[in-house]
Amino acid sequence: MTKMLSDVEIKKAASKDKPFKMGDLDGLFLLVNPNGSKLWRIKYRFGGKEKSISLGEYPRLTLQEARKAAFQAKAQRLRGIDPAQAKQDEIEKNRKKYLPATPAEDSGDTLEVVALEWFEKFKGEWVDSHASKIIRRMERDLFPRLGSRSIVSIKPIDLLEALRKVEERGSIETAHRLLQNCGQVWRYATATGRIDRDITGDLRGALPPSKQTNLGSITDPKEITALLNSIKEYKGTEVVRMALQMAPHVFVRPGELRQAKWDEFDFENNNWNIPAGRMKAKRPHVVPLSKQVITILQELRKVHGSGYLFPSPRSITRCLSDVALLAAIRRMGYSKEEMTAHGFRAMASTNLEQIGFDSRLIELQLAHADQDSTRVAYKRETHLIRLDERRLMMQRWSDWLDDKMRR
Repeated sequence: MTKMLSDVEIKKAASKDKPFKMGDLDGLFLLVNPNGSKLWRIKYRFGGKEKSISLGEYPRLTLQEARKAAFQAKAQRLRGIDPAQAKQDEIEKNRKKYLPATPAEDSGDTLEVVALEWFEKFKGEWVDSHASKIIRRMERDLFPRLGSRSIVSIKPIDLLEALRKVEERGSIETAHRLLQNCGQVWRYATATGRIDRDITGDLRGALPPSKQTNLGSITDPKEITALLNSIKEYKGTEVVRMALQMAPHVFVRPGELRQAKWDEFDFENNNWNIPAGRMKAKRPHVVPLSKQVITILQELRKVHGSGYLFPSPRSITRCLSDVALLAAIRRMGYSKEEMTAHGFRAMASTNLEQIGFDSRLIELQLAHADQDSTRVAYKRETHLIRLDERRLMMQRWSDWLDDKMRR
């Protein structure tokens, strides 16, 4: 039996770092956002598709009122009526009572309906953390202002006003990212026949430029020598020290390193095979293992040889936290402007190019999104492209790092 919510339970529900849902009857749930807002939603299936309706904010819309709306939506579905379309029809009917109709305001799907449809269709291509940021951004800054309006009726100035609200609180970078997401939604709406064109192009240059925030990275060879020696002499936990030793050699993203598991390593072919589910681009990735990395792994096996390579000191069933490596870098005396856990990637990219390696080969090993989208579409095994050349490059890079250690 579905657990029913109570007013007491809702009032006591405190916000968390990420949005979370509290379920009730008939597909009704309460979305609790990190900013403390509590929004009623109905989730349902119609015509083989998963859809949702935004009802309003608690406590302005009470629990009883939200349940009544959920029951009515269920009744509509039983009669073969799409509740989201019925809601939009009602909005349009009321609008026409008071405003003269214009060609630009013909009825159609609301922005929220289209955006959620786009999100559900494409979220599988992103890692969970990235998908969570996108939907949270829309639920906080877009849907409350424009979500209930027909997407065909929204003009560039309407969207700009919503973006400026974000800008006014000092979140310029967020405003730019929201505009980028809106462009994806509007292009999807164009492709699916809801609208004639993407209006977001009209807003190019309308927002002030965001400040370029480069992640701290050490790229100067002399400073790299000092960093590598600091890592070698690090007095913290052994697992963290060895993760830091491995990081410059493999230059994967910090999360990919922290979550590495022993069963991903093919020691017969000396490859680290990272599954698609843990990669930003949702494609599998291969890291050829240099002799130096093999030595680090052999030393690490003496500590433990199953599960995570770098388990949390609190539990071997969890990997190191996302701040463990960063905290260690800070303890070694490096500020966030000087070096970050992500900075090993820029370190490798900059110096490999100076050594003379092809930038395309470096990009492949960094697992950046392929610029040739057509080739990616027809080449499913992107992670295997030029693998032999990448193996030589990775060994040359480890040798270069060893040379810096001896100086």
